[in-house]
Amino acid sequence: MYNHNFTAPRVLTVSQLNFYLKSLIENDPKLNTVILSGEISNFKHHTSSGHLYLSLKDEKSLIRAVMFAGNARSLKFRPEDGMKVICRGRISVYSPSGQYQLYIEDMQPDGIGELTLAYEQLKQELSKKGLFDNTHKKPLPKFPKTIGVITSPTGAAVRDILNILSRRYPMADVVMCPVLVQGESAPEQLVNAVKKLDQNNLCDVIILGRGGGSIEDLWAFNSEELAYAVYNCNTPVISAVGHETDFTICDFVADMRAPTPSAAAELAVPDCEELMSSYLSQKQYVSSLADLKLRKATVALNEYERRLKSANIIRQTDYFEKRYIELSAKLQQKMTDKYTKKQRELEQYAARLESLNPISILSRGYSMAETDGKVVTSKSQLAQGKEFTLILSDGKIKAISAGDI
Repeated sequence: MYNHNFTAPRVLTVSQLNFYLKSLIENDPKLNTVILSGEISNFKHHTSSGHLYLSLKDEKSLIRAVMFAGNARSLKFRPEDGMKVICRGRISVYSPSGQYQLYIEDMQPDGIGELTLAYEQLKQELSKKGLFDNTHKKPLPKFPKTIGVITSPTGAAVRDILNILSRRYPMADVVMCPVLVQGESAPEQLVNAVKKLDQNNLCDVIILGRGGGSIEDLWAFNSEELAYAVYNCNTPVISAVGHETDFTICDFVADMRAPTPSAAAELAVPDCEELMSSYLSQKQYVSSLADLKLRKATVALNEYERRLKSANIIRQTDYFEKRYIELSAKLQQKMTDKYTKKQRELEQYAARLESLNPISILSRGYSMAETDGKVVTSKSQLAQGKEFTLILSDGKIKAISAGDI
């Protein structure tokens, strides 16, 4: 370290001067811990290193500042240009440029709590991305078989949920997924529980929540990772975090928001007593409606019977039935007569055809000569010594012509 009491004139290098000024500042206890308020400008976030670079300014002055990644990771909110903040840190000189600057160790919003600001920023960001849109909300099942419950196993919330589920809808099974609901490891446990119940199809609806508390107590339910886990969950999710006036990011993303854990249990399942009452009411209504329709039908039937009797329909029916029998008998007789006539005509035609049949003629003692496949009708067809066939009634014989006799 340089001696603070060096005497001039002396030729120094720029580096020596900057180093000397740095040592002066760093050894001043008033500059080792300073708290500054100002407005952020020239804000830059180096994503590769995680360091934050900015300026703090007021109406008249400006100071350069840096917040290294190790300290920046503890921020709940996202710094932006124009944001008024209160920073705690130390003053030192950046030797390569000879510029003194504030090395920020902690930063808080000025005029609004850090968690409140972080909540509003994340809410606005997720809303722009559509995670809160009603088009993504899934309906709750009317008669779930299994209810998944994600909450602390020791809080009052789990007792309220289980009591109401067993009273309202005891036939449903409950899958309990115990988790921490506050603290550093709570967000990760909540995310893992949602994914486990959903990806393994362990339930029909999920109740996710805890009892009331401060914004710090409820902060695990404002996790961006939990918001996306609920958004991507295929199983309907009911968010029940805190009291009726408490709102978390999880409430906006979930398919249904319940003001309390007890209300979530009531939304998840129907009431058996109400179902039975509704069933009995419907049964009575249907029975009354059936009785009314039966009475109306009986009255209408009696009226039709009276009209039939007064119109003598039965007598007219008897007349038409007798008339039908008579006409049927006449039609049958006509068809029989016509059939008999046609049969006689066919027999006559058959007799005439039979009389013209050559075979019938042969049976009476006649014969027929045939040569070269033709019937012999003239003696000129048979020269002396020519063979021919003689056809008789009982067969054929070969013969030879003897010529003229």
